[in-house]
Amino acid sequence: MPHDGQTRQPSAALLPNLLELTSAALEPIRAVAEHAAVQLRKRLAPEGKLAQGALEAEQTAAHGLAWIATVVEALSQMQGWALRLEAEGRFGEMEALIHQIAFGEYLAQIRGGIPMSQGEIARLDEIGVGVDERAELEQPAVAELIARGNTQAARTRLVELMQAAEGAASFGATGLDEELEMIRAQFRRFAEERVVPHAHGWHLRDELIPMEIIAEMAELGVFGLTIPEEYGGFGLSKASMCVVSEELSRGYIGVGSLGTRSEIAAELILCGGTEAQKRQWLPKIASGEILPTAVFTEPNTGSDLGSLRTRAVREGDDWLITGNKTWITHAARAHVMTLLARTDPETTDWRGLSMFLAEKTPGTDDDPFPDEGLTGTEIEVLGYRGMKEYELAFDRFRVKGENLLGGVEGQGFKQLMQTFESARIQTAARAIGVAQSALDLALRYAQERRQFGKPLIAFPRVSGKLATMAVEIMIARQLTYHAAREKDGGRRCDLEAGMAKLLGARVAWAAADNGVQIHGGNGFALEYPISRVLCDARILNIFEGAAEIQAQVIARRLLS
Repeated sequence: MPHDGQTRQPSAALLPNLLELTSAALEPIRAVAEHAAVQLRKRLAPEGKLAQGALEAEQTAAHGLAWIATVVEALSQMQGWALRLEAEGRFGEMEALIHQIAFGEYLAQIRGGIPMSQGEIARLDEIGVGVDERAELEQPAVAELIARGNTQAARTRLVELMQAAEGAASFGATGLDEELEMIRAQFRRFAEERVVPHAHGWHLRDELIPMEIIAEMAELGVFGLTIPEEYGGFGLSKASMCVVSEELSRGYIGVGSLGTRSEIAAELILCGGTEAQKRQWLPKIASGEILPTAVFTEPNTGSDLGSLRTRAVREGDDWLITGNKTWITHAARAHVMTLLARTDPETTDWRGLSMFLAEKTPGTDDDPFPDEGLTGTEIEVLGYRGMKEYELAFDRFRVKGENLLGGVEGQGFKQLMQTFESARIQTAARAIGVAQSALDLALRYAQERRQFGKPLIAFPRVSGKLATMAVEIMIARQLTYHAAREKDGGRRCDLEAGMAKLLGARVAWAAADNGVQIHGGNGFALEYPISRVLCDARILNIFEGAAEIQAQVIARRLLS
C-alpha cells in the first residue's frame, strides 16, 4: 500500500498481521485499566461517592490511574488512526512502524510502569491491581508486541524512512482530511517564512513578537478560526485550531500561543456572554482589532482558582477592581482582560466569583500600563517569551457595568470551566508543535554532525531517540485530534482534553530533552535553537493545568 511515493516492501522489522495484533491487545489493557479503577473505587468511594479528602490522601495511586487510562486511550486512538489509513490505502511502512513501536513501548510501560515525571512511576501494584488481573498483560498479542514491537531494527528502519521524507509536514500520515492538510500547509509556509528565521533572536533578546507578525496572523484568520461566521469568524472546527496551533508553535511557541488568549476570550463570550456582548466583542477579536488577555491567577492561589481574593465592588453602574494577579501573558499590549474577581465578599470559594470583560489601553515600552488604577511588573522567564509575563496590581480599577459577562453575578467560575476543554486541546496542539520543532532540529543536527568518522544518526541510541520522538508525537497528535473531534461533536470532553494535554506536555518535554542530548554540549549553548525549545517545552507541564492538577481532574472523572 503506497503512501507518498513509498513502496511497501516486506521488512524484517515489521510484524506480520500488525493490525490484528494491536486490535487484540486493546481488550486486555482496557480490562486492566478498569481493574485499576475498580480497585481504587473500593478504597476511595466505598459508598459510590468519593470520600472527603480521599483523592488527596491517595494522590499517587489516583494519578497513576489517570496515567494508565491516558495511555490506554492513546493506544485506542492510534488503532483508530491506523484502521482509517488502512481503509484509505495510506497505511504505509512508516505508519506501520510508528504504530508498532507505539504499541510495543506503551504496552511495556503499562506492564512495568508509566513515567508520570522523571522520578515518579505509575505502577499497577500500587493502585491495587493484583497478580491475577495483571495476567491479562500476558495474553499472546500483548506479549508479542512488547517483545517484538519496539526493537532497534524497527527504530532504525523508521529513521531511514524519516530521512527520506525529511521536510514533510509530519512523519507519517496524520489521518486528517484534505482541507485540514491544506490549512496545515498554509500555516507551515507562514511559520517557515515569517517566524522561524526570527524566533531565536526574539527569544534571546526577550523581545515582543512584532506587531506586523500579529497583523499578518490576523489577516490569515488566526484569531477568528473557531468564532462563528455570524460574529465575524470563520466558523471552523477545533481540529483546524489544532492544526494551526501545531504549525505556529512549531515555528515558535510564542506565536502559537497568541491565539490562545483569543480562543479563551471568544469561548467565554460565546458560552456565557449576552447577545449584545457577543456582537460587540467577537467580531473585534476575530479580526485582531483587539487583543485579549486572561487575568485569572493570583500570587497566593495558583491552581486554586476558587480561593481568589481580588474584589469587585459596585460604584454606581460600574465596578471597581482591587487586588493582585500574576502570570498574565501579553498583558501590556492587550485591549481587554477577561478578569475573574470576587463580587460576593461573604464567600470564600468559587460561588462568589464573577467574570468581567475589562477594557484597558494598550501600553508602550515607556508606559506599559497607562490606565488609572492598573500597574504591572514584568516577570522575567526562562522561555515562552515573545509576549511577556506580568504581575498586575488593581487599585479601584474601573470596569463598565455592562461588561459583567452574561450580566449576572456569581457565574464566573462556571463560565471559566466551560473554556477549559478548548484551552487544553489547544495547549496539547501547541505541545505537539514544540515537540515537532525539537525533532526537526535534532534530526538535522544528527545528520550533519560527525563523530568517530560517521554522522551521529548512524549511532543506534541517537536514531532510537529520533524514532521515539516521531512515534510519541504521532501518539499525542491522535489523542489531541480525538479530543477536538469530541468537542466539535458537541460532546463533553474534559476527560479527553485533559488526557491530550497531560500526555502532550510530557511528549514535548521528552522530545526537547532528547533534542538537547543529541546536540551534546552545543545543545547547552544559547546560540543553538534547541536550547530555546527546551525552555519553551518546560512550561507546557505547568500552565493550563499543571500535570498534577490534570491527573487529579482525570482521576476524579474516572472514579466518580
